[in-house]
Amino acid sequence: MAQLVLIVEDEPKLSQSMAEYLSGSGFDPHIIDNGEEVISWVKVNTPAIILLDLMLPGKDGIDVCREIRAFSQVPIIMVTAKSEEIDRLLGLEMGTDDYICKPFSLREMVARIKAVLRRHEYIPSDQIQDRGLTLSKASSSMTVDCVSVELTAIEFNIMEKLTRQPGHIFRRSDLMDVAYVDGRIVNDRTVDSHMKKIRKKLTKIAPDKKFLHSIYGIGYKFES
Repeated sequence: MAQLVLIVEDEPKLSQSMAEYLSGSGFDPHIIDNGEEVISWVKVNTPAIILLDLMLPGKDGIDVCREIRAFSQVPIIMVTAKSEEIDRLLGLEMGTDDYICKPFSLREMVARIKAVLRRHEYIPSDQIQDRGLTLSKASSSMTVDCVSVELTAIEFNIMEKLTRQPGHIFRRSDLMDVAYVDGRIVNDRTVDSHMKKIRKKLTKIAPDKKFLHSIYGIGYKFES
């Protein structure tokens, strides 16, 4: 399944060129040309990464980035025609992951996207916290609302993979690879069985919270 890339850019020719090149590179692009429309769209669609222009009608890129960071850690690459140091520093303080300055090559754009996505997928972190759920790699433990959840090693590996990228849909094969690091052959039903057990444990502690979602015909995701 192609990764969803949100292009927030008000120059039609540039945004269309970016979208066409991204499509040809195996991504699924979506264009928004106004800063006011970004937040509601991101909350519904959970893109893999955002290309965010600094100067936008309605609301500028810095304000948009600040609002996104209030609820999401989705990777953001700021696109700007301004090269002054103050803009770079301000953007970093707001939580952007990288910059690309206009004019830029479309090849460079895709290279930066892939680099940022790789960093986010493999960022080492001892602890993940989300909606009362805390997962600690150091102790291989997980709690929900301060109550310990007893997970097997395989279940822990699956949860760590899912929680590192909230909103991202993982195929069953992706989860099998991280669950069975010894390379043994298992089928889709095995993953479904593990997911069913994890859900049961989470529901027992927090019946009002739905962390895990099945995506018919594809796999699973952890919803932030």
